[in-house]
Amino acid sequence: MKRMAFFVLCVLVASESASAATASGSSALALAALVAADSRLLPRQERSLMARMFAGYLNLRFPANRKITIKVDSIVCRASNVDITDRSCELTFGSKKVTLNGRKAHEMFATIAEVGVPADGAAGTIRESLSHLVCTIDPNEVKQKAGGGATCNFDPGAP
Repeated sequence: MKRMAFFVLCVLVASESASAATASGSSALALAALVAADSRLLPRQERSLMARMFAGYLNLRFPANRKITIKVDSIVCRASNVDITDRSCELTFGSKKVTLNGRKAHEMFATIAEVGVPADGAAGTIRESLSHLVCTIDPNEVKQKAGGGATCNFDPGAP
């Protein structure tokens, strides 16, 4: 009986960790910056700083040993392969939802694919989604231009 309980516990732990994903480096910075632009959970100064870093402007001052945390509950992007002009993403920040269309939706869709979220689709719609996104950005490490300072953890798929 103890062996069976241990086996079940191991399977549960393995399946839980298998669903989590991590992105780092330039793709994590891109994802964090795109989410930050529409997050009202971040102070305006941090949203602005994320936009500047993503654009390559690294002549910035940020307190040492402090990081920026960007969170979103879920992102669901859809693109039609029938109506090729139809694309949208819905970002959920707690009870607030933000809808992106057109170019902004395409940027989000492409970036989610870049961090490794697989697309799925049916009946003329391609869909990508992730949930429980938490990105940690260290502006002082990003500023060193050595490939570090940005990490995102998330669960592929909608909640």
